[in-house]
Amino acid sequence: MKSLERKVFPYLMLLPMIVIFGVFLFYPALNGLWISFTKWDGINAQEFVLFDNYIKLAGDGDFWRSFIKTMVFTVLSVPGIYVAALGLALLLTRAIKGSNLFRAIFYWPTMISSIVVGLSWRFLLGEFGVINYIISLFGGEKISWLTNPTAAMGVIIFVTVWSMAGYYMVMFVAGIKAISQDYYEASEIDGAGFWQQFWYITLPLLKATSLLVLVLSTVTVIKTYPLVVALTDGGPAGATKFMVQIIQETGFEKSQMGYACAMTMVLFVVLAVLTSVQFKLNKGGSEGEN
Repeated sequence: MKSLERKVFPYLMLLPMIVIFGVFLFYPALNGLWISFTKWDGINAQEFVLFDNYIKLAGDGDFWRSFIKTMVFTVLSVPGIYVAALGLALLLTRAIKGSNLFRAIFYWPTMISSIVVGLSWRFLLGEFGVINYIISLFGGEKISWLTNPTAAMGVIIFVTVWSMAGYYMVMFVAGIKAISQDYYEASEIDGAGFWQQFWYITLPLLKATSLLVLVLSTVTVIKTYPLVVALTDGGPAGATKFMVQIIQETGFEKSQMGYACAMTMVLFVVLAVLTSVQFKLNKGGSEGEN
């Protein structure tokens, strides 16, 4: 009887987590997949249309243009977040005065609501914003930060990196502190400098942390919505209208829930593919030999 209890007990401990995942993750995902095969306005009865939504989606130019913009935004933002977070972590794990204060300062943007971040930068970079006002005081021409398509995309990327780097910096700080100092002491005896230690010790031993940062930042960036809407509201001529905004407008403004769910399934596949590629490139994210 006791042996049976020992076998059953671990599964009973997992039961609450299984229920939570089932109710809030698996059921909504499966329900969304089902809705993608229907024509539904969110109120009236669903009409099963099989692959009609996906066939329509294949020829939807607006959606695929937003897909390309989302991929450009992701490809440019994620490396920026990675480099900024790792650079800050390397700086703040060295013996410098006030490092704890600087960690708090760099982490602070991650604690602010995305909408507040977007509105704050819009106040700074708008046509009549603070930065343009300062430029005009020195006799310069106002810069179309948010009304020029290229500039608007650049601003979105910059603000995204600024607001997220501190969060992933904390992960890198933890990863760097977990590396044994014996490696660095031995390398110093061999005459290795900072960059040699970074390339041959720090970076290889941060492989698992790097994988985690890349996967989480990719998912977060692709799903970015409040920040983009608050800052540019799709930008000039839809220059910064990404996939999530298209999905939101289709589902809730146009009341085409089935079609919006089909878009969501495409977004899910994109995330799955990108995550799989990152795991493949990082060889499963093994930390290396310690």
